[in-house]
Amino acid sequence: MKKIGFSILLLSLMLTGCQTSKPTLKVFSWGAYIDNTVIEKFENDYDCVVIYDMFESNESMYTKLLSGEKYDVLVPSDYMVQRLIDEDALQALDYTKLTNASGIINGLLNREFDPTNTYSIPYFWGNVGLIYNTTIVDQTDLSQGWNILRDTTYKGQVYVYDSERDVFMVALKALGYSTNTTNMSQINKAYDWLEVLDKTMDPVYSTDDVIDNMIQGNKAIAMVYSGDATYITAENPDMAYYVPLQGTNFWVDSMVISRDAKEVDLAHEWINTMLDPEVAKLNSVFVGYSSPIQTVFDDLKETDFYGLSAYTPRLDYPNDEVFKYNEDIKRIISDLWVKVKAN
Repeated sequence: MKKIGFSILLLSLMLTGCQTSKPTLKVFSWGAYIDNTVIEKFENDYDCVVIYDMFESNESMYTKLLSGEKYDVLVPSDYMVQRLIDEDALQALDYTKLTNASGIINGLLNREFDPTNTYSIPYFWGNVGLIYNTTIVDQTDLSQGWNILRDTTYKGQVYVYDSERDVFMVALKALGYSTNTTNMSQINKAYDWLEVLDKTMDPVYSTDDVIDNMIQGNKAIAMVYSGDATYITAENPDMAYYVPLQGTNFWVDSMVISRDAKEVDLAHEWINTMLDPEVAKLNSVFVGYSSPIQTVFDDLKETDFYGLSAYTPRLDYPNDEVFKYNEDIKRIISDLWVKVKAN
């Protein structure tokens, strides 16, 4: 979904050629989503080999699983966790082996995609918002919420994230609808909203490149994930983060164990290690995303990320929603997004 500089971390640590006698843990996660030192320390502590492969989207992860690739630990987002549960692709976690789970922020638990956290446990969390250049954007214009992306004052000054799920979330929220609507009239109105944006604003559709571009101040406004906003605002003091009151996508990336996992005990050790406050802090500082561990979150918001609002996403805001998995709607909005860009 969203990680700082996917291209800067090429971490497929495939060392099995000379260490075949050691157990091998296969992890499939987002790019640049872990401190470099954590993997090596885990290998030393547990006398094992870690193969850490990376994906760029939940969908690409799912496609690789469909191809027959086997992993022990996965780190999907909420709606993909829901899909994997529905397809019986995960196994229940053994909480007797997850002693560090007690430190998780309560508000991240018991979410609708896994109501009892039987299969998943939070790794990072956040939301989607707007990063803006305070020297260009009039503060009063932010009251428009998501509609600022169609304010012609900023024509040619906007980055829009090239993700159908995220852009339709923005359009639906701007129109006062649910992110998870199945009402085709509402979805078509969201399509029309995006068509106007495309035709009147000369937007640039971007992905991870938005991070460096906004650090350099290349545009006035951009859709970003909160963790990326933390990094951007830390690097460029002219940048600030705003989440519209109309609501946004609140997301939780979680650790799960595949139904096909070969190293189940080692997978639990990995998850428990990621929940260790010392390790969780290393990862959060490295990535910029919000830690699910309460003590780490409280510490970092007062130290490393002090004054950076993107590190402290709002919890339980009534207009914010977690994506729900719906294959039919996903297919529809994917086709409509292609049409928007083609037109």
